[in-house]
Amino acid sequence: MSSAASSDRRAAVVIEDDLDIRNLVSAVLEQGGFAVSGATTGREGVDVVRQEHPMVVTLDIGLPDIDGYEVLRRIRNTTDCYVIVLSGHSDELDILSALQAGADDYILKPFRPRELRARIDAMLRRPRIGQNALHPPARPAAPTAPAAPAPPVEVPVAPANVLRNSGLTVDGDARIASHAGVELPLTKTEFNLLYELMRGNGAVRTKEELVRVSRGADYRGYNFVSRTDERAIEVHIANLRQKLARVEGAPDLITTVRGVGFRVVPRSTD
Repeated sequence: MSSAASSDRRAAVVIEDDLDIRNLVSAVLEQGGFAVSGATTGREGVDVVRQEHPMVVTLDIGLPDIDGYEVLRRIRNTTDCYVIVLSGHSDELDILSALQAGADDYILKPFRPRELRARIDAMLRRPRIGQNALHPPARPAAPTAPAAPAPPVEVPVAPANVLRNSGLTVDGDARIASHAGVELPLTKTEFNLLYELMRGNGAVRTKEELVRVSRGADYRGYNFVSRTDERAIEVHIANLRQKLARVEGAPDLITTVRGVGFRVVPRSTD
């Protein structure tokens, strides 16, 4: 295991049994300002995550002791850190299993170090809802003199970023999606995709466009969209449909445009 994280640096944990890959991933994270700890087995990785409280974890699925998906579930029981799965398996079932177990991203081996760094940077620019530890609010400066009363501010009649379609409401500012008054338990990526589809008002969004939405507007560097990326979008859309179906709504609200992508069917809000 690498040296423990120092108090003034962000912590990261690399769970990988292949020494060359572990060293490569560690080097990428260290260049990004992380104090990196490594683990070669799943059990050791879970213990290190509990000790270090990392901001980012990279996880190999093919570990020598316990299943990588089980490692991911155990990590999710103790922390809401960002988890990137690194795997040589491109099957849709593997991607689905990782995302459903709580992974934030899925990168296919072999990968380019530049891509890994770019994806990590993009994730960190999009803190989780309610997660202030990554980006604590700035402390307001103490006023040197009594502040003059602020002029009245005109309040808009309705929020500009609230989208509605039938019984579905998506609030882009509060990042809350609800149907018939019931809030949907969406992940960060699922919300971003739903908001983009709703914003299109019936326009088709290609899988490539949705991949870039899932990466975030601040994504920089490696911009190639692979078939694995597109499959991940298909998995996210399938999860969205399942969650819509659990409430009293329409799972067919999101339709597939074969060979192109997805769209939301505009419906009356009455």
